[in-house]
Amino acid sequence: MIRFQQVHKSYAVGGRQVAALQPLDLDIRAGEVFGIIGHSGAGKSTLIRLINRLEAPSGGRLAVDGLDVTALEAEGLRALRRRIGMIFQHFNLLSSRTVAGNVAFPLELAGRPRAQIDARVAELLQRVGLVEHAGKYPAQLSGGQKQRVGIARALATEPKILLCDEATSALDPQTTASVLELLARINRELGLTIVLITHEMDVIRRVCDRVAVLDAGRLVESGPVTEVFLHPKHPTTRRFVSEAEHADEGGPHADLGAVRGRVLRLTFLGADTYAPLLGRIARQTGVDYNILSGRIDRIRDTPYGQLVVALAGGDADAAQRAFAEAGVTVEVLRP
Repeated sequence: MIRFQQVHKSYAVGGRQVAALQPLDLDIRAGEVFGIIGHSGAGKSTLIRLINRLEAPSGGRLAVDGLDVTALEAEGLRALRRRIGMIFQHFNLLSSRTVAGNVAFPLELAGRPRAQIDARVAELLQRVGLVEHAGKYPAQLSGGQKQRVGIARALATEPKILLCDEATSALDPQTTASVLELLARINRELGLTIVLITHEMDVIRRVCDRVAVLDAGRLVESGPVTEVFLHPKHPTTRRFVSEAEHADEGGPHADLGAVRGRVLRLTFLGADTYAPLLGRIARQTGVDYNILSGRIDRIRDTPYGQLVVALAGGDADAAQRAFAEAGVTVEVLRP
């Protein structure tokens, strides 16, 4: 659906060019929720604004739904933007319009008949759970309700792509969860491609299929969220994961000096998360085990577990092989 080929962006600052995005290659598939994560200044907003050409790339080729965005003129850009919805961190609602009026606004700009506009607005307010608030103004709404208006407005012209620019950053945790649940449901029911930028790995974990990590304008890591979250390779990614787990980057197992035996990190995915493998393999191989740290949670709809264990006595080699044969990802932290 979206393909970046050596796309880069620079700005003129004080008579010199400053790179906001280094040349990058990136593919975003139709129908997926794709997350882009990075700290402030990493280039996230620049990247997402290239997709609908609110920013023009300095070089490279960017294709959206088969169209070369870099070559579009004014009329082509208007047509493209009708196929791309966007929601914002601070909602960007029109304070002088009601909830229904805000949702209707892009349809009015597109010249739709009034009866068609009214029907579409009613349908969208039903979808986002705001039917009873149709006549209210933005000042009368909570943050979560404002963001739901923003989502309904972004869906008004039936786009194929939804861009979310830090859409949950201004919301409290409970409201964030409800908005992410709504986005996931929209993705499932409408088959929209959603591109979501954030600085929170927990947002990525809850809703995204794949993720790209930006650091100082460079793409440093990308892949399925299960792989990137559970086995981060770049230091920036590891910091994001540590923040999401409310732990120090080294983790509670960082100092292994007082621990006896072989130390393994075991990663369980899917149904294996709840299987009693640890006890069974310990009995089979005669090892004693000590759980040094661990967590069980979900990545979108997939359960996972990750344990750091120390194995002593018995046959540690056989235990390690048995975990691997059972489909568990095994990393040796200390032989």
